[in-house]
Amino acid sequence: MSCTVVDTLITGAKIITMDAERRVYMDGALAITGSQITAVGPRQEIEQKYRSDHVIDGRRFVISPGFVNSHIHVTGDPLTRNYVPDDIHCPPAEKLTKWVLPRYEAHGPEDEKVSAQLAALEMLRSGATSFIEAGTVRYLDEVVEGVDSLGIRGRVGAWVGGRAYDASEDQAKLNREAIRQLEDEVARYPAGEDARISAWPLLIGHSTNSDEVWLAAKQIADDKGLGISAHMSPYKDDPDWFLETYGRRPIEHLADLGVLGDNICLTHVAHIDESERQLIADSGTNVIFCPLPALKGVFGITSVGRFPEMAAEGVNMMLGTDGYDADIMHSAQLVAALFKDTHLDTRVFPAHEALSMLTLNGAKGMGMADRIGSLEAGKKADFVCHDTDRPEWRPLLSIVNQLIWSADGRGVHSVWVDGVRVIDNYHSTMIDEDELYANVQRCGERVIARSKVPFVSPWPVL
Repeated sequence: MSCTVVDTLITGAKIITMDAERRVYMDGALAITGSQITAVGPRQEIEQKYRSDHVIDGRRFVISPGFVNSHIHVTGDPLTRNYVPDDIHCPPAEKLTKWVLPRYEAHGPEDEKVSAQLAALEMLRSGATSFIEAGTVRYLDEVVEGVDSLGIRGRVGAWVGGRAYDASEDQAKLNREAIRQLEDEVARYPAGEDARISAWPLLIGHSTNSDEVWLAAKQIADDKGLGISAHMSPYKDDPDWFLETYGRRPIEHLADLGVLGDNICLTHVAHIDESERQLIADSGTNVIFCPLPALKGVFGITSVGRFPEMAAEGVNMMLGTDGYDADIMHSAQLVAALFKDTHLDTRVFPAHEALSMLTLNGAKGMGMADRIGSLEAGKKADFVCHDTDRPEWRPLLSIVNQLIWSADGRGVHSVWVDGVRVIDNYHSTMIDEDELYANVQRCGERVIARSKVPFVSPWPVL
């Protein structure tokens, strides 16, 4: 019997496929040709059908699909991480204007490129092969160059502000400029079968864009088969503003505009009522939950969050890291734990559902369920090799539980995106990491200096 020649053959690994049957192969093999998976299955069966000049002994690895970080700020936060103390307690609007925006606005083009590289490296080294940017990029070309250099897959977009808050501002002009920017970015970075990095008409959300801009963004997304991601209702401020301005709550207003749907991803949605929850479920709108930022930012999710209820109604729940720890595996552990306690029910968000949020659900929200999210023949070769020769992985008795409850990004040995090994033996194959770290330190220090955000510490730093 003749064998089909493939580019790479990984044998003997434990493979979590996330296919329709959720098969887990305890002695599996993965065959790769070009950017795609050629075959996955039991080792003996695959070895009989395929051969390669590049065979990798996978016996020490658990292989999972690449994770999707569905909401991350690749600029603004990575270069200034943890500079702002966690005990700054003030209204959200004050925190935004005094502690957040000055850091973002202090970034120049080089800073945003370096920041994007750092974010991409951290995501890849913790198993995320795809991401959706949060919509706060100021220098899109430099960011695209930065993330592309690491080999990651992503959807990006520039910072679009299309609302006049002052009566002296020209709302019509702001609308035209915002819509022109959305049209321009999706034209310059078009989506396509082989486009790892492409643009979406991202909107920051909250109250930052007018109805006209929302409608235009939705039309662009619908016409070009793209998605929209936007923040909404992390705090009570958003519902209060929409009620005062429109006489209805945020999700109700978006529904009335006709801009909800399965190509819309809304992040946070902590402060929603029952009618809004039903509108999200009925419209097929995706929800992105970022557990650590929600806890650190005191959104009140443990008292008002309706995430288990949304999931129970079929809402596609995705996970993100926002502007904090980019190890998406920590988010999976948190979502698997938090609502067990709030609902006094261990059945809420079990480990296998948390893993689905990291993989299949993220792929669905990106509009790529037919290409990523599971390990199946014909899909993109985006996958992660987790090193089990580590204390957190032994003894290995229940793979999915181990992956969610014990493992994290520390055990990510190697990562493939589009059939290319972009992480090997814990390090990038695409860039000089030491050089990047030096650039990160240099740019981070000058961003903080420009921002004039004060340094606050309860202890003397000498």
